[in-house]
Formats: sequence, C-alpha cells, structure tokens
Amino acid sequence: MPIDNFAAMRQSIIDGAPDQAASLAKQALAQGAAPLEVIDQGFVPGMSEVGEQFAQHKIFLPDMLASAEAMKAAMGVLEPELKRQGSERPMAGTVVLGTAKGDIHEIGKTLVGTLLTAHGFRVHDLGVDVSGEQFAAKAREVAADVVGVSALLTTTMRGQRSVIETLDREGLRPRIKVIVGGAPVTRRWAEEIGADGYGKDAQSAVALVKSLLDKHAVADRAGAEAHIVCG
Repeated sequence: MPIDNFAAMRQSIIDGAPDQAASLAKQALAQGAAPLEVIDQGFVPGMSEVGEQFAQHKIFLPDMLASAEAMKAAMGVLEPELKRQGSERPMAGTVVLGTAKGDIHEIGKTLVGTLLTAHGFRVHDLGVDVSGEQFAAKAREVAADVVGVSALLTTTMRGQRSVIETLDREGLRPRIKVIVGGAPVTRRWAEEIGADGYGKDAQSAVALVKSLLDKHAVADRAGAEAHIVCG
C-alpha cells in the first residue's frame, strides 16, 4: 500500500470526513490491502494525532467528535473484512466503560472509547446511568482489565466510589484497574476513592490505561518468575 494512501487515510480522520474515510477503506480493500495494515498504518495515526491536538487545546470538542465519526466509518468497512478473513487485531486489553449512576452525560466517555478502540483495546461501553453492580457484572463477564467510570456532575461523582466499593466486595480488585474522569473529577478525588488513576481528557485516559496494563504485565511476569524460583 503506497505511503500516500496511508497519508490520505490519516488526513480523512483529522478532517473529520466519514465519507472520505469509508471510501478510502473500500478502495484499499479493493486493491487487496490487508485490513489490519490499513487500520494500524492509515487510520489509527490520524486518530492519535487528533487526540494529541485535542489534549493541547489546538482543536475542540466538535472537531474531536467529527474525527470519531470518521474513525467509526472506516472501521465499519474494515472490521467485517477482518472477521471474514478470520483474523483479528491483537487486543491490547479489555476495557469496560460507563457513566456513573444518575448521570446521563456521555460525550467524553464515548471519545475515550473511540480512542481506546483505535489503539487496539476491546471496549464494552455500558452507556449512561450505570450502577456499580452493572459495572461489576460486565467486568466479570468479559474478564475486563480496566473499568472506566465517567461523571460530569459533582452530585454523581459518588457513583464512582460506589463502583470501586462494589468491585471490592465482589473480589474483582485489585486485578481489575479502575480509572475515573469527567469535568469535576480531580486527581485528589481519584486517590481518595481508591481509583488507580485519573484521566483529564480522552488522550490522557488512553495513556493511563496503557501505563496501568504495562505495569500490570510487569508485575505478573515478576510474580511468575518468583513462583518458578520458589517452586
């Protein structure tokens, strides 16, 4: 696949052009390109660039939403072909997302899910007004690595604490990491409720998830090595 084609795919995401993104994806498949290569070298770099620009306040929420729609359009073309070929993207981890009980805001949470998916994570989005019990049930069902809880109101931030307490009661912590975010959420609040981290925006949330899972993998390897030595 020519580099120019990848550059055009990347630009379609930056421009927030879903029709163009879908068209480029279809053209690539018609030319015999591997869908995984198209995703990882064409479209993901565009979404990464958009995330960085958003974090640096160079673009704004409407731009980010448009880019997310373009990414979804491209993936809508490419994912069926991946399944048809019997191949899958290597998964970086499994994440369950949702907005806390009593809260119906979802734009920020949806952006986090889009970026995580673009970076190779399997994302299960539970939507809005999600109870701790619902988070725990889904996390257990899909063997989640990370649970992300959004809250856009000071009155619903307590729901984030409730999710952590529920995961604790059901014996799912500390194996499952919990991250929190939302306009009123702070690092201090995350520490107070025992969350594993806080993401101030979608891009930093992706970086946080990657960091937590990298540390988790290192700890698992160290534990396995210790078991071998001691055993």
